[in-house]
Amino acid sequence: MFVSCLVSMFLFFHATGVEAFTVTTKNPDVRAKENEGADLYCTHSADFGADARVEWKFRDMKGSTTYVIFDGKPTTLYEGRVTMFDGMLRFNKVTRKDNGQYQCEVSNKQYVGDTKVNLTVLVPPSVPMCRIPTSVTTGHRVLLSCHDAEGSPSPTYKWYKDKTPLPVDPSQFPAFKNYTYKINPLNGNLEFPSALVIDTGDYSCEAMNDAGPVQRCQAVRMEVRNINTGGIVAGVIVALLALALLCFGLWYAHRKGYMPKKSESKPSVVYQPTSESGDEDGEFRQKSSFVV
Repeated sequence: MFVSCLVSMFLFFHATGVEAFTVTTKNPDVRAKENEGADLYCTHSADFGADARVEWKFRDMKGSTTYVIFDGKPTTLYEGRVTMFDGMLRFNKVTRKDNGQYQCEVSNKQYVGDTKVNLTVLVPPSVPMCRIPTSVTTGHRVLLSCHDAEGSPSPTYKWYKDKTPLPVDPSQFPAFKNYTYKINPLNGNLEFPSALVIDTGDYSCEAMNDAGPVQRCQAVRMEVRNINTGGIVAGVIVALLALALLCFGLWYAHRKGYMPKKSESKPSVVYQPTSESGDEDGEFRQKSSFVV
């Protein structure tokens, strides 16, 4: 019974539009050209009272959070660049570093509420940096890359081969049914999982967003060649012939006596003292015997 009563009260206040302590914005997505002004809106209900505290925080594209308005005034980083009015934060001039999400937080001694506003600073793309190999071998994975770090919002990318645009999904077009490439239009990668000879051509890439004109890098020719099997076989044969010729040369030199012989061992000298018992005078005669 008690729960039913609470649900009924919630539905009543919601139906009659009675919502206390609300913080809202009339434009949650603001777009402004670089070096021009921008207004971010934030309003709160009167329930917060006259002493409501309003603060603005900024969360950049990398996730770092800093204060824009603290204790009723701009922080050092934003001093001279922003002004806070009743229900609005005005930028005198925005830069690409201001891209991100802004949080308007309203509080009093009891309640806290907030709303968020996304700011997109419009910056045209620059000429993208393209990395295209000039020579590859069939059957190998090949990656072509295209990137622009200046454009805001982040550009999308389109690849061309011989001045003809490459569809993102080649299987959907009869003219490209034999192609096996993969294109990521968000990061600019063009990948060939296993390059073919038909992939040879002049490649270029475009970067585009809605802030300015399209920019394209200079075309570079990529040659896809078959593996030179004949050259490899010929190289192996030449190496084997050279080895056989070397072996024959060593054998022939040895046969003709051109190779140095092993040194012969010298004979040993043996000293053998002997005595002849047949001497009549009984004298001892020493004789040496040299055996060669």
